[in-house]
Amino acid sequence: MTHTIVDRLTFPEGPRWHAGVLYFSDMHAGEICAWSESQGLRTLAQIPGRPSGIGFLSDDVLLVTSQEDRCVYRVPLVGCETAPVVHADVSSIATWHLNDMITDRAGRAYVGNYGDGAPPGEPIKPATLALVQPSGEVTAAADDLYFPNGMVFRRGGAELVVAETRSTPGRLTVFDVGPDGSLSHRRTLTEFDSEWPDGLAIDALDGIWVASPFSGEVIRVDADGRVTDRIAIANPYAVALGGVDGRDLFVCTSESWEPERAVVERSGAIHVLRVEVPAEG
Repeated sequence: MTHTIVDRLTFPEGPRWHAGVLYFSDMHAGEICAWSESQGLRTLAQIPGRPSGIGFLSDDVLLVTSQEDRCVYRVPLVGCETAPVVHADVSSIATWHLNDMITDRAGRAYVGNYGDGAPPGEPIKPATLALVQPSGEVTAAADDLYFPNGMVFRRGGAELVVAETRSTPGRLTVFDVGPDGSLSHRRTLTEFDSEWPDGLAIDALDGIWVASPFSGEVIRVDADGRVTDRIAIANPYAVALGGVDGRDLFVCTSESWEPERAVVERSGAIHVLRVEVPAEG
């Protein structure tokens, strides 16, 4: 059973469930939004350069990637009348537009980028994953990634899983995470056939839900890299697990990723699927 909680969006991205609220970017509208059962849909901030990935510097401060600016912005969740400010400039690492991001418990952020501007179907250059410290300092965390996109931590934060959307074939890549946030011991968790893995979400059994937009489904991969579930849904680009019992899979969809068409059509929506294994924690 699927139901829709928000529609008429341009292109919802980067969903994060936090303290009873779903936060997400409406990319081509330039908006950071929040949705909850009690308050419905709210717009929290405007971000220049198309917002994408979302994480948390703290419970009170949201971090957002700005694609074209190649910056990470801070958005206060308390006193939202304060304008977003630049937290980190990632242009020294990112060779093209920023995309997804994840933050750890210390507020460190891992930020992906496209690599270059090649459209889908054409070869791309590998990209470097950036590490942004809570202070805003930017360093390279890992290189030679083909469109590093959705990410999740697993095994209690000891490992980082990265979707390489445009590797051939598409794959989920695992790194060990050091005490300082450094990444090492790179290996492949799973490789797909024709699917392009995009946004990721993780459950309590370290199963990873993968948005697969071009095959029109969300896919669950278990801790050993085996596919356990496939649920058909049109045009899914990003996912998050949450809800009252942790078993709501929020799926961000849009009929087009192209900015001009997305702004006109506003076909973006967020749907909820009920799944068996809840979110971790």
